[in-house]
Amino acid sequence: MRFWFCLFCCVVPLSVALAEELPVAKTRTASFNPDISLILAGGYAHLENDPDRYALPGFMLGADTGPGTRGLSLAESELVMSANVDDLFYGYFMLSIAPDNSVSVEEAAVETRGLAEGVTLRVGRFFSGIGYLNTQHPHAWDFADVPLAYRAFLANRYADDGVQLRWVAPADLFVEFGAEWFRGQNYPAGGAANNGQGAASVFTHVGGDVGDSHAWRSGLSYLRAQAQGRESGAIDTAPDAFSGDSHVVIADLVWKWSPHGNATQTNFKLQAEYLWRKEDGSFTADVNGILGPAVTDAYRATQSGWYVQTVYQFMPQWRAGLRYDQLRPGDIQAGANAALFDTGGHTPRRASLMLDWSRSEFSRVRLQLSSDQSQPDIDHQVFVQYIMSLGAHGAHSF
Repeated sequence: MRFWFCLFCCVVPLSVALAEELPVAKTRTASFNPDISLILAGGYAHLENDPDRYALPGFMLGADTGPGTRGLSLAESELVMSANVDDLFYGYFMLSIAPDNSVSVEEAAVETRGLAEGVTLRVGRFFSGIGYLNTQHPHAWDFADVPLAYRAFLANRYADDGVQLRWVAPADLFVEFGAEWFRGQNYPAGGAANNGQGAASVFTHVGGDVGDSHAWRSGLSYLRAQAQGRESGAIDTAPDAFSGDSHVVIADLVWKWSPHGNATQTNFKLQAEYLWRKEDGSFTADVNGILGPAVTDAYRATQSGWYVQTVYQFMPQWRAGLRYDQLRPGDIQAGANAALFDTGGHTPRRASLMLDWSRSEFSRVRLQLSSDQSQPDIDHQVFVQYIMSLGAHGAHSF
């Protein structure tokens, strides 16, 4: 059985869609003639609250987890090169250019083709297969930013150097199992603990059709990350550090509708994820002793967050979406550092409304309005965003 999904108003087989968001592999031998693509993105942001003072009460944050910068700016742009190495290996390289002009290797990996029936092995640097949104790049998001739960628990998305093994069962129903082993350098891990073997995950995804107009996919994921001196990215002058274990569980569900599988005119998507995290270890406040002697004490926290969003293409080229997301600071035990995690009874939450227009599958312009109550003071936000895709670009995930 096959079921179909929409990519910028194009319908492609699920067997392609359920693969990771990679450029399409071509059946040719190795030569330096790779597929090359470029994503250009940018826009405007009106933020009432100072983004440099952004925080989520009760949560340690990773780097680059705020709402962005005020005014006009470039967003993350991507340069991608990919090609078959030979009949067994396929490689891809993704360079990310951030708004502050910093350049980083976002992904650089090799994966197998036809290793065994339904089995794929990937090695290098890549986004983990946990959850639903984690593998997607910013230009594929339905909103201008990630949900609060991804921001708090995964520093937007979890990527690291590692190895991944996936197996798709030979059945009418889509069933996928995966396991990963990572270096553990990035949030929610940190410091490449355990001799550079600081994180591991397992995940499973199941999906199928309901008639000829509906398709669905659900998943369950678990990530165990070991942190060794993990600093909060939001604190520059007096950084803190957490060392210990971080356990993250994600449940996700996606439901899509298009009349008789034809998504070019109208379609609808419902997407939801629930994230749960437990951390246990030690926390050190003011590592450098700038504000006084550093204080280290035991730290334990059980926290959760979720979001639900809908996107409706009500006519060709036009979509509207609504998202609500919320965090629960939960039970936090921080000993002498307890005051740093005092939420004052506040529950971070946010509501967002978006409208976007796609002239083609290669261009998109979006308007998003958000009422962000991440902090006690409400931040009314306006985002205007453009996303342009140049060159060869493969199908996005389901």
